[in-house]
Amino acid sequence: MPENSSFFAETTIPHQKTFAGVTFPAVLTPATDFHANTASAFRDAVAKEKPLLESLLHKHGAILFRGFGSVTTVEHFNDVVEAFEYEEFHYVGGAAPRRIIYGRVSNTNDAPPHEKIIFHHELSQVSRYPSKIFFFCEVPAEERGETPIVLSHLIYDGMKKKYPEFVEKLEKYGLKYHRMVQAEDNKSSPVGRGWKSTFMTDDRQAAEKIAGGLNMKLEWKDDDSVKMIMGPIPAIKYDEKRERKIWFNNIVIFYPDEVTFGDDTPLPGIAVQDCLKMMEEESVAVPWEKGDVMLVDNLAALHARNPYVPPRSVWASLCV
Repeated sequence: MPENSSFFAETTIPHQKTFAGVTFPAVLTPATDFHANTASAFRDAVAKEKPLLESLLHKHGAILFRGFGSVTTVEHFNDVVEAFEYEEFHYVGGAAPRRIIYGRVSNTNDAPPHEKIIFHHELSQVSRYPSKIFFFCEVPAEERGETPIVLSHLIYDGMKKKYPEFVEKLEKYGLKYHRMVQAEDNKSSPVGRGWKSTFMTDDRQAAEKIAGGLNMKLEWKDDDSVKMIMGPIPAIKYDEKRERKIWFNNIVIFYPDEVTFGDDTPLPGIAVQDCLKMMEEESVAVPWEKGDVMLVDNLAALHARNPYVPPRSVWASLCV
């Protein structure tokens, strides 16, 4: 049990992994001596024990809350998110189509169920990104549909060891992301968000102003589409809280057509392929159960989505 907690008990599940003696992710269930497992009790416990939960998040990089049967709806999930009192992050500049479900809760990526959404740090391709992501499973998939997570510093360390020259060039030049974007959303694509919803406006001048604040240039086309040029932006960051370098980029999801080195030269395909392979090997994919809530530190871990057999309802909330 986490120290001094009367509500949360730390447990283990088969899908966890251990790195340097630390389990990933941490898994919390209701303490056996706590009987009032209600939505309000969970919310109150989060508010009361936030410092403890934040210390676990710092140590483990992600926390899975499991067995809290009182969290069954998006309204309950929204209450849990608000209990943490993190500032809401508004999804501006991202590539995935999004819609508000309730309060601070939005959909996750609506790409077709048969497609895998590759590992990424949320919004690492722009200068403003969330620090934390909450996920909530309202309806688990008939088959698969996990949200795999992988520790970012492990990927940096592995790539630095195997491809030192590649990583050195990334650290020197950073990355540029080049994306052609239509005016309206293409919901059949995991990165099909149109520019109108990307910038939450249908006015080009307003879009340009927002883009400028995100270190992004826009090149308008005659058909009302636009080429977005993001960067150069760092591909490697230093996690000051944990004192380690992290693989903070979205290379594998945008390669080969929409990402280059910051000096506009192409990325080496074999290194990118091995990077994705490394992510798959080091990742943890815990099958969702109804009522699960997962909190992911966006600076500690990348996340993905496995293909699935519908139905599946997994929602998200982003925090500054």
